[in-house]
Amino acid sequence: MKQFNVPVFYRSPLISAIKKKRKEQDKLKKDFTPTLLDFGTVQIYLARHFGFCYGVENAIEIAFKTVEDNPGKKIFLLSEMIHNPQVNADLVAHGIEFLQDTHGKQLVPFETLTKDDIVLIPAFGTTLEIEEKLQKTGVATENYNTTCPFVEKVWKRSEAIAKKDYTIIIHGKPKHEETRATFSHAASNSPAVVVKDMAQTKELAKYITGEKPHDNFYEEFKGQYSAGFDVQKDLQRIGVVNQTTMLASDTQAIADYLKNIMIDKYQLDGNNVGERFADTRDTLCYATNDNQTSVSAMLDTDADLAIVVGGYNSSNTSHLVELCEESLPTYFINHADKILDKETILHFNFHSKEQLETTGFLPDRHPLKILVTSGASCPDALVEEVIEKLVSYFTISKTIEELTQEFASV
Repeated sequence: MKQFNVPVFYRSPLISAIKKKRKEQDKLKKDFTPTLLDFGTVQIYLARHFGFCYGVENAIEIAFKTVEDNPGKKIFLLSEMIHNPQVNADLVAHGIEFLQDTHGKQLVPFETLTKDDIVLIPAFGTTLEIEEKLQKTGVATENYNTTCPFVEKVWKRSEAIAKKDYTIIIHGKPKHEETRATFSHAASNSPAVVVKDMAQTKELAKYITGEKPHDNFYEEFKGQYSAGFDVQKDLQRIGVVNQTTMLASDTQAIADYLKNIMIDKYQLDGNNVGERFADTRDTLCYATNDNQTSVSAMLDTDADLAIVVGGYNSSNTSHLVELCEESLPTYFINHADKILDKETILHFNFHSKEQLETTGFLPDRHPLKILVTSGASCPDALVEEVIEKLVSYFTISKTIEELTQEFASV
């Protein structure tokens, strides 16, 4: 896989050594067991896969190179480059301005742009409508488009099944930048509708079966269906794709549920199910799959707590938190400074969207076992800082520097 030129301050000597060793030992990526960092009194179990993915590193490289190659030019980001506060703050510090916030609210009017300005398209991609607006201003985006190839893969999959007259069902968060972009591309080729979870999928299914009056659909799914959507006609042939950072198990369950609905309604069997339901296969990106599988394997450890590091508006990170929460106390933080001391941690509840303060988060166990992972937009340097903060509260048998040397020398 391509190596990217990412600023060194996002790297971690410890984690780089660990990842290099694990890659050498497991070239086919079949071993998802965590890496043990044994400090004696405290043991850190680091997920097999975590941190920057291909799309994120590609976006960061393009952004920083754009700044370096264009001194004096006005450079804008369409919205957040990725969902990590440190990376976005670093880009702003380098003179980049945001045109929109993460929810699509305009911060700088498109009308004020000139053809000499540079606009970076974020890793999530963007809508066809916004692309058209930028083109009308004369802004060239071809060399500054950091859309992740795995997001583009979903768009191509949607287009392929749209050409076969299927309606596109998108499993995603309706307000997320990536889902808005995928919806725009899908809706340009066929009818499309977004479902955010299984509960909403079950309600959609009731319009397929006729359990609900068709007219109710337009209010219940307001803002989540394409223009001109005809409930009676457009739900007769469907296919499911997803926002690339959703939970794999959730998307599979949604696809299976809708497939069975179509089988029952149209009395299909294994040979003719394709008449009504497109086999789109899973459209999650490799990093999302690897990170989620790594967390599942990590949870086999008899640990005391889990810490997940990443941006609070990061979809893929929130799903890692969700997986961990099912098994043990889990703390979602975006920086090491959220660990105030050995007793107190400030952490984010992504369900209620509020920051909580918990005391006594480190139980009195010997050794204390902590699971650690991070999202695909989180720099490894942040994870090392979290590990440093945690072990600083204990009398340890090895330093981080010594462990780094051990991993690097093997």
